[in-house]
Amino acid sequence: MIGVVVPGIDGSGPEHWQTLWEQGDSGLARFAPSSWEAPERDDWRLALAAAVSAAGPRAIVIAHSLGCLAAVDVLLDRLPAGGAFLVAPPDVDGPAYPDAAASFRGIRPAPLAVPAIVVASDDDPFSSPAATARFAGAIGASVVSVGAHGHLNAASGLGDWPEGRRLLAAFAAGLSA
Repeated sequence: MIGVVVPGIDGSGPEHWQTLWEQGDSGLARFAPSSWEAPERDDWRLALAAAVSAAGPRAIVIAHSLGCLAAVDVLLDRLPAGGAFLVAPPDVDGPAYPDAAASFRGIRPAPLAVPAIVVASDDDPFSSPAATARFAGAIGASVVSVGAHGHLNAASGLGDWPEGRRLLAAFAAGLSA
């Protein structure tokens, strides 16, 4: 699979499923913004657009948290990609949305020109199920709930997250059909 990995703030550390997936799949490449700790929308847009363009029109954008907002922001420009696998998008209007990501608050989801799926936890501290459903509806994606696992990050204890891998494989297979 060809994919562009788009972590959120702090870049998904060594025990995050995105990092583990990258280590096990040479077809996955992480985009490279100037800063993981102090994300700036324009910087992330440029870096992500370059990474998606380099990966080619079949690439699946595999995003987590703030990376979901960055992915939608870039894909709204109709950049050729195979699809978007968006995990745990934060609610920009929610009380837990981080101040460090304030420059992303202006992103307002709209229908994407590529297939997309949103994978969510029922108890994500950064987005309620209702906010996640609104986000998914706005971009034209379906929502898959994986139960109560927090923010679906390293702190969730998912490890390599086999369930997520299965969801991604099914999504990718659907794109090929």
